[in-house]
Order: sequence, then C-alpha cells, then structure tokens
Amino acid sequence: MVNKITWQKAGRVTEPGRYMFRYGWLTVTAEDLAIWQQFPDASFTLVNLPSAPDAPEEFHLGAFEIPAKPANPRRDEH
Repeated sequence: MVNKITWQKAGRVTEPGRYMFRYGWLTVTAEDLAIWQQFPDASFTLVNLPSAPDAPEEFHLGAFEIPAKPANPRRDEH
C-alpha cells in the first residue's frame, strides 16, 4: 500500500522543516512547498526513512501526482 499526503492533510505548512504528525515525523523541503504552492491539490507519496526501533517513524515526500481536471466541464443547458 502506498501512502499519500496532500497539503491540506499536512496542515498547509508554509515553511520547510520537520513536523510531527500522527504517523511520525515529516520533513518538508522548500522544493516540496513550491510544488504545493503551484499545485495545491497535488498529493505526495510518503517515503518511510530508516529509524531506530523505538524511535518515531521518519518520512519525507517522494513522487507527486497532480489530479486531472476536466478539460471541458459539462454545462447544463436550459
């Protein structure tokens, strides 16, 4: 199973850094933020980094997907 995270689920963080979330630590880079600022609906794959057995899990953001939007939204014609 591949876990993904959106900017909304990440709390719309605005600065690069290391953030504690319910699943462990998440490191967000300036490059990650630039993608979210340009594509706010993008979702990133969570990449689990090796950590000590008793330590909280560590993640960083991997590949991202931009959701497709309909090219021509259907209009109701009355």
